Amino acid sequence: MTSAQLLETSPKESAFSHRMASPVVPRSALGPPPAVWPPLDFALGALACCAACVFTNPLEVVKTRLQLQGELRARGSYQIHYRGVLQALWVVGRTDGLRGLQKGLSAGLLYQAVMNGVRLGSYSCCDSQGITAFHGGSLLSGAGAGALGALIASPAYLVKTHLQAQTMDAIAVGHQHNHLGVSDAFVTIYRRDGLTGLWRGVNGAVPRVMVGSAAQLATFTSAKDWVSHSQWSRADAWLTALIAASISGVAVAITMTPFDVISTRLYNQPVDELRKGRLYHGFTDCLLKVCQAEGLLGLYKGMGPVFLRLTPHTVLSMLFWDLMRQQAVKDK
Repeated sequence: MTSAQLLETSPKESAFSHRMASPVVPRSALGPPPAVWPPLDFALGALACCAACVFTNPLEVVKTRLQLQGELRARGSYQIHYRGVLQALWVVGRTDGLRGLQKGLSAGLLYQAVMNGVRLGSYSCCDSQGITAFHGGSLLSGAGAGALGALIASPAYLVKTHLQAQTMDAIAVGHQHNHLGVSDAFVTIYRRDGLTGLWRGVNGAVPRVMVGSAAQLATFTSAKDWVSHSQWSRADAWLTALIAASISGVAVAITMTPFDVISTRLYNQPVDELRKGRLYHGFTDCLLKVCQAEGLLGLYKGMGPVFLRLTPHTVLSMLFWDLMRQQAVKDK
């Protein structure tokens, strides 16, 4: 099954065909799905995910704090500032103010625009070329598109993580970089670590987004196909996209959380005079150290906000993207 069905339904001839309002036409008789102009598709993907980011950024702030809390410390050996999603939102809002709940938003929007513009646009290109029609093609296309997007947008995610971890000493967790803003963060990192310093932590970001992207795009496509075939709703209806995106969000939250924890730790760790991480040497080293010091559950720190953020973010971004692509095809 392919994401071509994001734009049109392709039911097979069955005993239930006579119930439909219009005659069923086999997928093969329809030819390739209508394609969106590639630059426009990249822009639509970026716009959809930026719109979702505005609503879900406070949960991203809380998620980052929970994942850094008790870093490489055994349970019970550190002070707990954040005890859950709602309590953490209240603590951040009370201490940092309402603006504190939107920390790193501009860097987050930059990351969403670049990463998801490349990711969704690349996946759409794979779909229009028929790559997703092959067995496993949807999964591999999603993973490849995610890896490319994460690689290009990594500096924005680095700065976003630094800014979202910053707070007052009373509730601080993880290393505090004390940047003055987005521009200052980019300049400071470049002057201290050089150009390669802006891509510090990318070895954790690429597998994170590969897993998340593959799970998101493959399950969204499959779920949308299943809903339309079940005749609960038309393939081009917003309800179909909403149900499919909800299912996709659950899959992404479950599969991506361990990679998300590792990525956050790699991005936020301090560096030494030789521009090497003081806490972790890479993805595998971080994975082993977290498991040894915090147990397997350490890889699922922040699971609550991860789920609460990823599910609505996936719902909103995939719904916006789907509806805008449908409108673009109609206008074309």
